[in-house]
Amino acid sequence: MQPEKPNIPLESSVSRRDFLRNSSLAALGFMIVPRHVLGKGFVAPSDRLMVAAVGAGGMGGGDIAGVFKSGRSEIITMCDVDDRRSVKSRTDFPKATYYKDWRVMLDKEKQIDAVTISTPDHNHAAPALAAMALGKHVYVQKPLTHDIYEAKILTQAAAKYKVVTQMGNQGSSGDGVRLLKEWYDAGVIGDVHTVYCWTDRPVWPQGISWPKAAEAVPAELDWDLWLGTAPYKKYVDGLVPFNWRGWWDYGTGALGDMGCHIAEPAFSVLNLAYAKEVQASVGSVYVDEFVRGYFLKVVHRPAMLSLSFRKLTKLQEMSNSTGWMEEFNLKDRMNWQQMKYSVMEEMALSS
Repeated sequence: MQPEKPNIPLESSVSRRDFLRNSSLAALGFMIVPRHVLGKGFVAPSDRLMVAAVGAGGMGGGDIAGVFKSGRSEIITMCDVDDRRSVKSRTDFPKATYYKDWRVMLDKEKQIDAVTISTPDHNHAAPALAAMALGKHVYVQKPLTHDIYEAKILTQAAAKYKVVTQMGNQGSSGDGVRLLKEWYDAGVIGDVHTVYCWTDRPVWPQGISWPKAAEAVPAELDWDLWLGTAPYKKYVDGLVPFNWRGWWDYGTGALGDMGCHIAEPAFSVLNLAYAKEVQASVGSVYVDEFVRGYFLKVVHRPAMLSLSFRKLTKLQEMSNSTGWMEEFNLKDRMNWQQMKYSVMEEMALSS
């Protein structure tokens, strides 16, 4: 007895396009491993960020280690203008490619997803803008930029290129600021009209004249790349890797170094927008008895900086937290109050 022949329709209900699509999805399932297959605590390779680092020593080394510690990223490449500073990072991540010039790194390394930028202040904006233009997410150390213009350019670029951005601000990363916010919103500390911020900065030479004697550039340092966007000067000893903060061509003094940490809680807790008034004073530097010193392009000694803000209504506070920029359209209907915000700081002055 012959077995029955299966009843197969002359025209299959599965089209060639559906067959190819389903076959491709099945094959793809073997290449992309779902995270639940790997078990709790494991991250699928397809979920890992491929991270590059501009600046691999000092704070750069700390940022690289912090990113890797998350367990969700791979450090695939890094660059630093000073081989002495990058030794530890290169040792910790021997598989990562290494460059001196961030421009070469971004040009050659096509698989980068995100970039950390931990350089002197004057060299934050250029690599951050270049990375965003390539569609890379960026983590930029504080202060975000060397001046206000650069900050505006990066803000526009983040919106244009639709990338994730963050400024490195460890001072606001703990529970302290969130606890202050809860206290303020619950009315525990009442109405806040004045905030004082203090710092022991500068802890580097500041308010002094530029060294006159030029020194030989260390073999491990690319001085031209370190200068970056700054005007050319001959190399002097003691500027790299830390004391550049006291010179306006490279740093932003104590305000840029610590302001992001100690002043930021006031903005987060009180939902402050831009300041409407700024007053500043700066101390004098004496080079001899009753002889004041006047130095070009140097960040001056500590002083007091006072900022005044308009008091926001609850409606504005909610809007401000989502990037609201139309407060002056409501000016006639708002009960404006002045809030003074004083910071024991310094003012960075240049001639």
